[in-house]
Amino acid sequence: MKHRPYGPYEQIIKRPQDFLCAFLAIIVLSPILLITALLVRIKLGSPVFFIQDRPGKDGKIFKLYKFRTMLPAKEGKVRIEDDAARLTPFGRKLRSTSLDELPELFNIVKGDMAVVGPRPLLVQYLSRYNEQQARRHEVRPGFTGLAQINGRNSISWEDKFDWDVKYVDHITFLGDWKIIFETVKTVFKRKGISGGESATMTEFMGSGDE
Repeated sequence: MKHRPYGPYEQIIKRPQDFLCAFLAIIVLSPILLITALLVRIKLGSPVFFIQDRPGKDGKIFKLYKFRTMLPAKEGKVRIEDDAARLTPFGRKLRSTSLDELPELFNIVKGDMAVVGPRPLLVQYLSRYNEQQARRHEVRPGFTGLAQINGRNSISWEDKFDWDVKYVDHITFLGDWKIIFETVKTVFKRKGISGGESATMTEFMGSGDE
């Protein structure tokens, strides 16, 4: 995959900054992490964590960690159209507060993800992106990103990818911190959690353009 030139912030500062922020967040939020894990175990049973393959930078596959929010799939077959039935009221509360995302801090420490970047989506979507949309994989996926502060799950896939590529082309220190602060505001307001689709967002089947 051909990349545009990286600026000094990306080359020197962004990765150490991500590591430090995630490491400190794990320490500060450790009581919340432990309490949430205990509640998931009580409400939903084990396993506590949802672990799934996701594509990262350059499409490299990594294991994403989240707190589990759904009941087990019937007969072990996971289908997006069944998500609403599997998502419990407790799971919805975890998602609305974004507490289910906190284990991704460990992904950031490992280097699979960044604090800010396009959200890591499903592996099967890789072959469905057009050339422009695929550019979202030129950078590490993020805990949050431009799409998350501009509608989150309430906007279309195409709009999400437009925001993702816009971020890829305009990565700056001040831009990242603006996204982080806007994300905190968005989470407290619980904006854009769902968009009238399954439990979160409909499956992306491709945009139909080249």
